[in-house]
Amino acid sequence: MAEYSSLLSDLSENITNEDLEQLKSACKEDIPEDQSNNITSSKEWFSYLEKNDKLAQDNLSYIEHIFEISRRPDLLTRVIEYRTKVLKISEDDEIDTKLTRIPSAKKYKDIIRQPSEDEIIKLAPPPKKA
Repeated sequence: MAEYSSLLSDLSENITNEDLEQLKSACKEDIPEDQSNNITSSKEWFSYLEKNDKLAQDNLSYIEHIFEISRRPDLLTRVIEYRTKVLKISEDDEIDTKLTRIPSAKKYKDIIRQPSEDEIIKLAPPPKKA
């Protein structure tokens, strides 16, 4: 539980008020407008998500999705790191669990790793001038 609290604290520190408005907008289908207007900090946002069963220490897929569509790969990467290190969900286990959004996790893992020789596109040399 301490690691989960630490994760939420870390995420909160990296969410500005502008970010919060964008995140709330991404959740508009799940958070009624009157409720959304009452949320003024990222901690309140996380608390609302927990109370409404959108977030738990072993259920992070909703915020992974929100961070993905809000274009916050930095926050998404932190959640993925927590899931793999703290919850010990290996890449093989990801296929069988609801705790992750496979497309987003795979996409950001690919950004971090270096491409193989087969994946590198080689360009032909420029034409010689006559």
